[in-house]
Amino acid sequence: MSPTSETAHGGRRLVIVESPAKAKTIKGYLGPDYVVEASVGHIRDLPNGAAEVPEKYTGEVRRLGVDVEHDFQPIYVVNADKKAQVRKLKELLAESDELYLATDEDREGEAIAWHLQEVLKPKVPVHRMVFHEITKDAIRAAVANPRELNTRMVNAQETRRILDRLYGYEVSPVLWKKVMRGLSAGRVQSVATRLVVERERERIAFRSAEYWDLTGTFSTGRPGDPSDPSSLVARLNSVDGRRVAQGRDFGPDGRLKSDQVLHLDEANARALAAALTDSSFSVRSVESKPYRRSPYAPFRTTTLQQEASRKLGFGAKSTMQVAQKLYENGFITYMRTDSTTLSDTAISAARAQVTQLYGAGYLPDKPRTYAGKVKNAQEAHEAIRPSGDRFRTPAETGLSGDQFRLYELIWKRTVASQMKDAVGNSVTVRIGGTSSDGRDAEFSASGKTITFHGFMKAYVEGADDPNAELDDRERRLPQVAEGDALSAEEMSVDGHATKPPARYTEASLVKELEEREIGRPSTYASIIGTILDRGYVFKKGTALVPSFLSFAVVNLLETHFGRLVDYDFTAKMEDDLDRIAQGEAQAVPWLRRFYFGEGDDNAGAASSAGNGDGDHLGGLKELVTDLGAIDAKEISSFPVGDGIMLRVGRYGPYVERGEKDAEGHQRADVPEEMAPDELTVAYAEELLAKPSGDFELGADPVTGNQIVAKDGRYGPYVTEILPDGTPKTGKNAVKPRTASLFKSMSLDTVTIDDALKLMSLPRVVGTDAEGVEITAQNGRYGPYLKKGTDSRSLTSEDQLFDITLEEALAIYAQPKQRGRAAAKPPLKELGTDPVSERPVVVKDGRFGPYVTDGETNATLRTDDSVESITAERGYELLAEKRAKTPAKKTAKKAAKKAPAKKAPAKKATTAKKAAAKKTTAKKAAVTGTATAAKKTAAKKASAATPGSTRTDA
Repeated sequence: MSPTSETAHGGRRLVIVESPAKAKTIKGYLGPDYVVEASVGHIRDLPNGAAEVPEKYTGEVRRLGVDVEHDFQPIYVVNADKKAQVRKLKELLAESDELYLATDEDREGEAIAWHLQEVLKPKVPVHRMVFHEITKDAIRAAVANPRELNTRMVNAQETRRILDRLYGYEVSPVLWKKVMRGLSAGRVQSVATRLVVERERERIAFRSAEYWDLTGTFSTGRPGDPSDPSSLVARLNSVDGRRVAQGRDFGPDGRLKSDQVLHLDEANARALAAALTDSSFSVRSVESKPYRRSPYAPFRTTTLQQEASRKLGFGAKSTMQVAQKLYENGFITYMRTDSTTLSDTAISAARAQVTQLYGAGYLPDKPRTYAGKVKNAQEAHEAIRPSGDRFRTPAETGLSGDQFRLYELIWKRTVASQMKDAVGNSVTVRIGGTSSDGRDAEFSASGKTITFHGFMKAYVEGADDPNAELDDRERRLPQVAEGDALSAEEMSVDGHATKPPARYTEASLVKELEEREIGRPSTYASIIGTILDRGYVFKKGTALVPSFLSFAVVNLLETHFGRLVDYDFTAKMEDDLDRIAQGEAQAVPWLRRFYFGEGDDNAGAASSAGNGDGDHLGGLKELVTDLGAIDAKEISSFPVGDGIMLRVGRYGPYVERGEKDAEGHQRADVPEEMAPDELTVAYAEELLAKPSGDFELGADPVTGNQIVAKDGRYGPYVTEILPDGTPKTGKNAVKPRTASLFKSMSLDTVTIDDALKLMSLPRVVGTDAEGVEITAQNGRYGPYLKKGTDSRSLTSEDQLFDITLEEALAIYAQPKQRGRAAAKPPLKELGTDPVSERPVVVKDGRFGPYVTDGETNATLRTDDSVESITAERGYELLAEKRAKTPAKKTAKKAAKKAPAKKAPAKKATTAKKAAAKKTTAKKAAVTGTATAAKKTAAKKASAATPGSTRTDA
């Protein structure tokens, strides 16, 4: 029965989904008696602070938002930004005869549905409506076949949420006190950060080793063709039966792991090559094996993120944003899944397209099934695939830009998964000869031919290593047999150096987390986003580089909270949470054991929350109680060498030699975005040799105040030292005169006259015909004139002191240029941004090239260039910029849209909170923690964004 015919007898029905985009799509598939509205993610959650906790709760409950003394009862509050939406949902529900909760079909979606039911308190029949693709047939089937809420899934999500709240709210304050304000710790984010830091430690400890080998080009002496080449290239394998050392034979300390291999240096390699030049060679063996490669399984969340990173250059977050749009608009199935299973309908659709596009010869006799799932898989879904019972080819979708590219990737992978194996042959040829000095040398060459490409006609998986050989690469060798004579056409000597372990990329970090069974595949994108936003990790190209700050954080956690960042412990916690979700363990005893450290048989045997044998094991609360044992300086100090220490301070990293206030003490700031493995002793010496500290320039002849030059966080500047007793706060506060140095000046050459001249700015140039004052000022973006609210740029800093009134009036007589960049054509066009859906271009700005979509601007980084920047890199830079400064823009837009009427009292409270946050951000800027404050605000702002309110991390 169709939804329309059902509602003829059932009245009006309210369907609640998570996002407005999804609501719009689903509305088109249902009849006129269905009202489809979005919750816009979570409507209720644990409070963000004590101010949101109801007055009846006191003490620890107000701080944590969880009543740990009464079975860890969570305190839920309706999010401030969702109260209007809740009112709207209640009004719609009052006019409805039935309620359908159609949130996502996973643990988090089930929890959102439960919260909706708890808050709305419906008096009409309630149905749980589930689907994994947004097509007309799927939506109508979901309406016709609802189910009840799954309370076990809800309890599992709630346990995770409480666990993560306790972890974050107890450990983060330790970081504030001992490292820096505004930092955060998390059950998975801290472990992910530790992985990145450990890889950097390996790179720092790494010592490169040099090794040499030989490559010979051998000829068969007969004419060649594409199917039978006349020559082959082989690498030296052994000398006198002793294998020649390659990179894998060296340890990270630069030493050979075994003395059984032969380490050739340059001199020995060249001597051997010379001795082999006129030698005769023959084929010693030919080993041929059949080659077979089966298709890759259809995508699940993590493999999609990894492959989109390799092939499209997408970050995990960008991948999920684009996939979310494809899902909500009905192009793909649900994108948060651990399953590689395809439904019968999907298999039939894929096999039909194999036949249609590639021919029956590429279709296996039986459908392929992929039953493998990750150990800690969430509730079963299908794999990520094109939606519908007939797949639209990419050309049929009408998509463009990143949505087209990601859909094409998913479509190809799905179709290829139902194709035949690729088959062929792999061959290894060994070639031997004797050198003029009597040494036996053996070379080897490997080849591969593919006689039937099978699924590779549609799709070949990428690789994390850019130098790795992909599956469809062929290497054809001559058709030779044992005993065939070969001549050496060329004998080349090759030098190599071992390389440090590669840094993680987003793709390889996702892979590592999944292999270690840490966290949930559906939340890896948000985990990586968090460690980037918090400043623990930054990106150089695609590589994830840990900041010096993350070294201090990880050092503290490893030293004093080792169990919480232990990889096995974290993975076992996932097992325990799964056991709770499956009803094999109880949540409250497990949480009690984790938090209080009390033995409890009900927590389950071998529970990661304890040792599982009933003995007492210190819990989280006990770990965070004794902070006196944590030496803040010690955990933030790292030896560089030659008596130099790297220290992570509240205002950033710096190098230091000697004790403060001692003779010979040196100190210098370290660039915050410097990779830790680049901080060598030599570079630290360079930093310490640069001028730093205060340079006394002399006394101001007018005031008598001492004038000094300093190197600040935002560059060199001059300032005056006010006399003791000068009020610095209150109504009578006096601020010292301060001015930035011109670009042409430096700390070691600036004079007292220069300083007094700089501090005399702004200079009054004169007044115009209407009596409006014109001043010359030096600002953040360079020198400029100011008349009222009208500012005009000057071409040089010297003009600040010598521009005349006539020259200033002539400048103001010219039409004002509305932005230099607008007058210039873009340097490069990148395509349409997946978030703003606006065209992105590269422009030339005051501080160099930058990317913009017309709303957000992001300066290119040091490693970026106009020539090499890709569309994905441009989108990534814009996304990072938006994440840092969304709150102010959102507030301005809200203010513009607000109706001109008196706001209720609670709105005023919200305004006060916003003002308080603004004040906090200003204070943070003064104390060097503005970045953390902005990121905290950005995180809260993103929580209000549709599709980004999921909390199952």
